[in-house]
Amino acid sequence: MMEEQEHEQQEEQEEEDIGGPMLIGKLEEFGIPVSDIKKLIENGYHTVESVSYTPKKNLLAVKGISEAKADKILLEVLVAAKLVPMGFTTATDFHQQRAQIICITTGSKELDKLLGGGGMETGAITELFGEFRTGKTQICHTLAVTCQLPVNMGGGEGKCLYIDTEGTFRPERLVAVAKRYGMQEDQVLDNVAYARAYNTDHQTKLLIQASAMMSEHRYALLIVDSATALYRTDFSGRGELSARQMHLARFLRILMRLADEFGIAVVLTNQVVAQVDGQAAMFNPDPKKPIGGNIMAHASTTRLYLRKGRGENRICKIYDSPCLPEAEAMFAINTDGIGDPKEST
Repeated sequence: MMEEQEHEQQEEQEEEDIGGPMLIGKLEEFGIPVSDIKKLIENGYHTVESVSYTPKKNLLAVKGISEAKADKILLEVLVAAKLVPMGFTTATDFHQQRAQIICITTGSKELDKLLGGGGMETGAITELFGEFRTGKTQICHTLAVTCQLPVNMGGGEGKCLYIDTEGTFRPERLVAVAKRYGMQEDQVLDNVAYARAYNTDHQTKLLIQASAMMSEHRYALLIVDSATALYRTDFSGRGELSARQMHLARFLRILMRLADEFGIAVVLTNQVVAQVDGQAAMFNPDPKKPIGGNIMAHASTTRLYLRKGRGENRICKIYDSPCLPEAEAMFAINTDGIGDPKEST
């Protein structure tokens, strides 16, 4: 009986190893002391992937990890044991991997169609930007519920992490969306982990905490609403521009690592600024651009520009994407979340 239970536990562990990230405790099998593993965990490294994706100098910054230990972890374990594939692969294999990517529905069929048919892509960063009242936060609230749906219903079968920097998170909106999909309200709310960020340093620390939570439970979505609001207040003037962009780049790099490591969908909202470039603005009918500069532009996989339409209708445009054509779609903000616009009679 005991042997059967051990065999079942071993099979479950093997399934976890194949289906998701490997917990950092596995390094103990390759001669890494438990004390060193604890040091890595305390510094935000909870999986084997998180260690393999980080530069050597970052490991050396961990107190108690010497250069010899860092070399042993990176070279002997990760390369020799081939725990994490980090070499070349064929385009055919990568194409097959892409075909298995899960997408999370936005609640609007038209918007899902614009995004390639399924919605927000997992393992990637999607940026929503636009002026106030264009539906950025409403899309986030709807996604926080739809990510919990089964895959065959357009969900990700996982929980949601919601980092709020502007104080606009409203659980009542989640309840309304849950009713629309016939989901249990209490269960939906329990599956959303919410945190309010108060400054840019706190915002980054929350991602370290998020990494620990993702290593313990299945999460499908990470929302940061908004990613740039605190940077506009914590850093001011051209004198602090370089420091702001470097801090923002580090924050976005952690987000990219989480998307790669756990295969979650990352959704950011971004604010806009009026473009006052003299003649350039004069001939531009919509002189607004997202803040964050080139660092934000390069970090986001897909950038969506939202603007107001008539009444409750909003327009979403593909601003930048590696595979989606430049196009627009109309969606509506309804009492039960994001949906398709009603046809006018």
